Amino acid sequence: MLNSEVIGQQDIWNRLMEMVQENRVPHALMFCGPQGCGKLAVALAFASYLLGDSSMLRKWEHPDLHFTFPTIKTSEMSGDHTPVSLDFMKEWREMLLQEGPYVLIGDWMQRMGKTDADFNKQAIITADETDNLSRELSMMSSQGGYKISLIWLPERMNLTSANKILKLLEEPPHQTLFLLVSEQPELLLETIRSRAQRIDLKKIETSEVENALIERRALDAESAHRIARIANGNWNHALEELDSGNENRQHLDMFIMLMRLSYMRNIHDLKKWSEVVATFGREKQKRMLDYFMHMLRESFMYNFRQPELSYMTQEEENFARNFARFINEANIIDISNLFEESKRFIAQNANPKIVFFDLALKNIVLLIRK
Repeated sequence: MLNSEVIGQQDIWNRLMEMVQENRVPHALMFCGPQGCGKLAVALAFASYLLGDSSMLRKWEHPDLHFTFPTIKTSEMSGDHTPVSLDFMKEWREMLLQEGPYVLIGDWMQRMGKTDADFNKQAIITADETDNLSRELSMMSSQGGYKISLIWLPERMNLTSANKILKLLEEPPHQTLFLLVSEQPELLLETIRSRAQRIDLKKIETSEVENALIERRALDAESAHRIARIANGNWNHALEELDSGNENRQHLDMFIMLMRLSYMRNIHDLKKWSEVVATFGREKQKRMLDYFMHMLRESFMYNFRQPELSYMTQEEENFARNFARFINEANIIDISNLFEESKRFIAQNANPKIVFFDLALKNIVLLIRK
């Protein structure tokens, strides 16, 4: 993968090249930044640069590039088997080749899941995974250069796994470079964070998203400009907006239903709403709550009548036109906290029927606060 495939982030790339030229590449780098900014894309491009132009990299099969990522235990696995990245390496490589490096955990869950039950599971990096990685990195480099360990979403390591990774970072094998790609670095052990040099990426410039839509997706300038503004520096959002059947449309429907039923105090149908949402997988439920927080913010901002601050689709704006007046200084913080709390409960494997019905009941009270 070449740097030319990364959207924007030229300053970051220049910084990485300076490290190489001045022979001061640290043994561990951690790429952080908002969703859709290209953290994984930059890490893959840097790994490719260090390993040299190789046909093996075009299929992500280079023997000195070791991938670690969250996995789930599927219904097809035996009871005593602990899932590791190697179990899903074929799916991982296919995802990178078919969808590119701008992927989300939800995309990855879809690749791994075999049944509806699989989608309700939490994806984690297991201790067995780090044992495998330790064995792989103890071997000599096949090409005589770097051995690169790329760890996607290291915050999903369990405590045992995290402590084993920490030991590797403290005593790195010879000629090994760790590239950690994190969405939530604050969830990592502080000792892990302190042993990796942090590279903070910013949102992609709107003009760069716009140019990428024109060049890579053959959009006309007007459509590219509109989508780039909605994307707000997030390439994943830009791609979602291109997809007329994207998940956010369903999330919008669920948000509208929640707010209308809450306003009407329709407890019976709110209970049905919570039961429907409870059937979604946990990862999808968390993405839906993220979307709810987006709609809450945008509805509040709509009250200020400043279009340049709005990042809504036409459908979202149509709803906000009448709904925004219900979101004000008296309730926005509490409703936002309610969504955040519900997301945290879902991440902790709480019963989703209880979580979402409780959310709906509390929302009734908050929505009428003025």
